[in-house]
Amino acid sequence: MPGAPHIVSDVMTHTVAAIGRGAAFKEIVQLMQDWKVSALPVIEGEGRVVGVVSEADLLLKEEFRDSDPDRYTQLRRLSDLAKAGAMTAGELMTSPALTVRPDTTLAQAARTMARAKVKRLPVVDAAGLLQGVVSRADLLKVFLRTDEEIAEEVRREVVSYLFPTPDSCVRVEVLDGVVKLAGQVRDASLVPVAARLVRSVEGVVDVAFDLTRLVRVQE
Repeated sequence: MPGAPHIVSDVMTHTVAAIGRGAAFKEIVQLMQDWKVSALPVIEGEGRVVGVVSEADLLLKEEFRDSDPDRYTQLRRLSDLAKAGAMTAGELMTSPALTVRPDTTLAQAARTMARAKVKRLPVVDAAGLLQGVVSRADLLKVFLRTDEEIAEEVRREVVSYLFPTPDSCVRVEVLDGVVKLAGQVRDASLVPVAARLVRSVEGVVDVAFDLTRLVRVQE
């Protein structure tokens, strides 16, 4: 079966900027500028993550600066209006924070980001203490694996498991992350399974097949 997928701790940034509940608005903006990040975790105590302040939270102050929202808007965007008047991280932050654990797979982290429409996630341990941050850019690092690394994993974890010799003879070729399985297989019904397993290998962009069914000639 495929080996353990890469996890968040493999790619996350360990040294990160964080703020306390009392951090002032301009201090938050400056810290984001200095660290070139779009969001900051809010921590308390020994580093427990209690919320996140993002650029979107800060921009509400600019959005409502010169506006006089009608009653419908006030009711519909009550939380946004409150943040527009906020002065500290505690008032601005989204809480509870959406976080991931260091042992979360990259696929799980990517799904969490996509569903929440966020660019970064704080990484916390079992006690909720900040361990780092994982970003969209971090998740894309898996596609920097070399073709040779990908090919070796596919041979070892997929081909040798589904198409062992001498019943089958399958070659693995990888070019720019696209995996091609070529040769002969005894059981063609396993090809869809192989496709699914190859796509689960970190760094694989796509998979193609040039396989024929091996017919054994009876003596």
